[in-house]
Amino acid sequence: MPPGLFCPPSTLMIECTAVEGDWYPAWVTIFMFCDNPMLDLAIIIVNFNTCEYLHRCLTSVYGSRGAFAFEVYVVDNASADASVDMVKAEFPQVQLIESPINGGYAYANNLGLRACGFEQEPPSPATSRGQLPAQKLSAPSPAPASDPETPRYALLLNPDTVLPPDGLDGMLDFMNENHQAGAAGPKLVLEDGVLDLACRRSFPTPAVSFYRVTGLSRLFPRHHLFGQYNLTYCDPDQTMEVDSVVGAFMLVRREAIEQVGLLDEDFFMYGEDLDWAYRMVQVGWKTYYHPAVTVRHVKRAASRHSPRAQQEFYRAMHTFYNKHYASTTPWWLHWLVLAGIKVRAGLLQIQIKLAPDGK
Repeated sequence: MPPGLFCPPSTLMIECTAVEGDWYPAWVTIFMFCDNPMLDLAIIIVNFNTCEYLHRCLTSVYGSRGAFAFEVYVVDNASADASVDMVKAEFPQVQLIESPINGGYAYANNLGLRACGFEQEPPSPATSRGQLPAQKLSAPSPAPASDPETPRYALLLNPDTVLPPDGLDGMLDFMNENHQAGAAGPKLVLEDGVLDLACRRSFPTPAVSFYRVTGLSRLFPRHHLFGQYNLTYCDPDQTMEVDSVVGAFMLVRREAIEQVGLLDEDFFMYGEDLDWAYRMVQVGWKTYYHPAVTVRHVKRAASRHSPRAQQEFYRAMHTFYNKHYASTTPWWLHWLVLAGIKVRAGLLQIQIKLAPDGK
C-alpha cells in the first residue's frame, strides 16, 4: 500500500467471512480489499495558524470507519505557529505541502488538488468570464476519460471541522448512489449546536445579493423570496438539491473537476466554492445538501480576528457578481447591487477602525 494511503476498518466487530474457501476475520478481509491502486478519496485541508484545530480535525479523519481508501493532503499557507511541526511529528502519513506564501484558500486548495493528480484546464470560449450559458444543461456534458489513478472524489475540508466516525463513509455512499451529483455537503453545526447557515446556499444572483446586503434576508428569514441565499425557509434536516454547499466540507466528483477545472484563484478567500459549484451546475452537474451526515464546524478559526478576512467577504461578492452576472444585469440593478456591496464594505471598514484593538 502506498505511503499515506489509509483504509479505515468498516467494523470493529470480529466476524468471520469466507474468501476463496478460507475464513478470515471481517476486518482483515476489508484491509485486503483496500490494498489496490484505486484511491477513493483525496482530502485537502488548507491550514493557516490553526494548529490545535488541525490536530483535532486530523484525529477525527483518521478515526473514520468504512470500506474505502483515502489520502490526506495538508497544505500549510505559511503558518507562523507549530502546525507544520505538529503534522510531521504526529501525522507522518499525511502528505504535507508547505507553501512559502499565504496565497489564499483557492490557491492552497489547488496546490493540493494538483498534488493528487488534478490539472487545471483552460476555460473554453463558451465558458469565459461573464459568458456562461444562460441555461444550465439537464445532464453532465461528455468529459474526457478519467485517469484511473486520480481519486474518484476530492474533499475540501476545513481544519476547524470534526468528523463523526461514519461521516466520510456516509457522504461517499450518497455520492455513489447519486450519479448526477457533482458535489455534496453535509449538515454543518457550530460548537453550540446551531446550524451553520452557509452549508446550503443559493447562488447570489443580483436579486438574492440585494436581499442580503439590504438586510431583508435577516428580517424575513422564513420568506421563500428573501430567505433564498441560505435557504432559511427550508427544513434543515431534509436532503435537497441546492445551488452550492460550503468549502468547509465540499465533496466533489472527479469527473466534475475534470470538466470545469480547479478553483478560481481570483478569489482569495470566500466565494471560490460558490464559483466552483456554479461552473459545475452550468455543465449539468447537481449539488446536494445531505443532512443525514452532521459535521461540527468551529467556523472562521483562522480568519475571525483578521480585518482582511472580513473585507475579503465583500471583495469575493463583488468578484463573483462581476464574473457571472454583471454583463447580463440591467444597468439600474447593476448599480444598485454594486452600491449595496460598497456600502456594506464601507460600514465594515468603519467598524474595524472604531474597534478598540483595531480588529
